[in-house]
Amino acid sequence: MPNQHQPIPLYPTDAPAHDGYGRRIDYLRISLTDRCNMRCVYCMPEHGMRFTPRPELLTSDELLVVVRAAVAAGFRKVRLTGGEPSLRPDLVDLVSAIRQAGIEHIAMTTNALRLQQQARALKQAGLDRVNISIDSLDAQKFRQITRGGSLEKVWAGIHEAVAAGLFPIKLNTVVVRGLNDDEVVQLAALTRTYPWEMRFIEVMPLTGVADVASDGVVPTDEIIGQIDAAFGPLEHLGLAASDSARRYRIPGAPGRLGFISAVTQPFCAGCNRMRLTADGKLHLCLLRDNEVDLRAAIRSGASQAQIEQLVRHAVATKPWGHGLPDGVLPTLRGMSSLGG
Repeated sequence: MPNQHQPIPLYPTDAPAHDGYGRRIDYLRISLTDRCNMRCVYCMPEHGMRFTPRPELLTSDELLVVVRAAVAAGFRKVRLTGGEPSLRPDLVDLVSAIRQAGIEHIAMTTNALRLQQQARALKQAGLDRVNISIDSLDAQKFRQITRGGSLEKVWAGIHEAVAAGLFPIKLNTVVVRGLNDDEVVQLAALTRTYPWEMRFIEVMPLTGVADVASDGVVPTDEIIGQIDAAFGPLEHLGLAASDSARRYRIPGAPGRLGFISAVTQPFCAGCNRMRLTADGKLHLCLLRDNEVDLRAAIRSGASQAQIEQLVRHAVATKPWGHGLPDGVLPTLRGMSSLGG
């Protein structure tokens, strides 16, 4: 990867960026912070978490330099993540500035603890929709999984998001064996009442900061089997080429189900995304360690055009896929600094 001692490579700027496998990369996931107001067992340790020192985080101006470079390289969609993005004090202003920079679609993944207070302002600033993490429908178990989160506040945030027009609503559940896999059917049943998408996500083995063993993975086929047994055969709605979720519907339900199977059924062939970490590294694959340091380039005086070239270089060198089938695990970062 390029550094301050190497020339910045030159790539054509008259077309959207494609990687070396012909995939168009047009989706940037931006981690606004690695801090969070919960400590979910599959994401962070309960104590002793080392967060990025604030001077090492991208400033708002630096983040917008990257966004403008991404737009110039053909990126059209941004998702704001964390940590917990709602902890960023200038979140509303950032959403507005990202929209003005030319991003066509802005989404956010949140734990919703602050969403009741923020939803309307975020919608007015240009946020299109939200994904909300909800790993249990039992208040006590929810507190156990999140180590202190309030299910009541999450529900209030969900309903305020609906009222604000942040639609369609998607709910994310990370399924962990022995923890919440007994709630799969109950969670899926939400789609029989609400026109939302309930997404079940296989827990991913990252750097070991989380208190989830490798045997905690519940394969998607097992999850689907539970729901099938409860509601009859699911209707398969297909999979978009660049989407990470396979979609189904319980017959007659207004909502739908999504299944994200990064461990057992990787979706690398259709991957269209890159990740910007809170400390300014462009991360090329969620489950690999390859990064390009944009913060260092910006702080060393690189021009807007040079940052665009670095973004295009990152796209061009994006790996085909992760190495989980070969036992290759990422070692540099945990989920809270990548944003999932």
